[in-house]
Amino acid sequence: MANISITPDFLRTSIDVKAALRAILIPLVAILIFLAIWEFTASQIKTSLGLVPGPIEVSKQFSTLITEHNTEREKAAAFIERQKIRNEKKLAKNPDAIVKIRPYTGAPTFFDQILTSLLTVFTGFIIASIIAIPIGILSGLSQTFHTAINPIVQIFKPISPLAWLPIVTIIVSAVYVSDDPYFSKSFVTSALTVTLCCMWPTLINTAVGVAGVDRDLINVSRVLQLSSLTKVYKIILPSAIPMIFTGLRLSLGIGWMVLIAAEMLAQNPGLGKFVWDEFQNGSSNSLGRIMVAVIVIGIIGFILDRLMLLIQSRVSWDKDAILR
Repeated sequence: MANISITPDFLRTSIDVKAALRAILIPLVAILIFLAIWEFTASQIKTSLGLVPGPIEVSKQFSTLITEHNTEREKAAAFIERQKIRNEKKLAKNPDAIVKIRPYTGAPTFFDQILTSLLTVFTGFIIASIIAIPIGILSGLSQTFHTAINPIVQIFKPISPLAWLPIVTIIVSAVYVSDDPYFSKSFVTSALTVTLCCMWPTLINTAVGVAGVDRDLINVSRVLQLSSLTKVYKIILPSAIPMIFTGLRLSLGIGWMVLIAAEMLAQNPGLGKFVWDEFQNGSSNSLGRIMVAVIVIGIIGFILDRLMLLIQSRVSWDKDAILR
């Protein structure tokens, strides 16, 4: 009988397969248990709108939202096509006639609201990052600057978005005045509210990361007589990137939560408004549709966090960041 030897490569492959199965099966089992508990609990709770919808009912409402979106897109396409046909007939009679295509103005669908919220949160997040990262770098490099700015940061950091929103709304209404604005006031208001609420984690973590750079690296930059910009670009940023991205991840998560609350309160377009409109609607399907929105909000928040981890793994020396 031939001897069968187990090589280290075979053992390593076997361990990798087991680890992959473990990483997939354990969360899957946990999700199935959660869905079972949800279905059982929901069937026991009765509200003014009927029983609390379970996973099956929520999935049906999600399918309905997809159907409504597709129907609305078909209406939009038909509306544009009718205008094209009318314009062609008009030009056939009079080649010099002035024709135009009016945009479709139907109610935004659930998926339109998702895109609006994503555009708004990324706008606010990018503005916040552009402001917070340079200030954080200066704060980490200069103890004097840090001492000066720290009280301001600590005062403004805990302010609720519900407090910022009316201030931002009033200022935008007074300053952003145009007969043909490129961005709607509601978009600007929501984006600036996100900016004001989500910049602080990035600023603080950037300052901590820069201040914690190995002093030996700083001494090397002095020996090489590097300019301030070169030192920041070649030494400070690469060393502080893990902390900077920790701040960015926290900021994006906070920005996403803030945006939903701001949209609900101000009735600005987006997922928050969708949730509030369904709450006000009070139909038998409203609770299920609200639960769809809540689940989608959570899934998008998770995807945004994974996206930041993916970007970090591409630009950081810490290639294992994506695994955490």
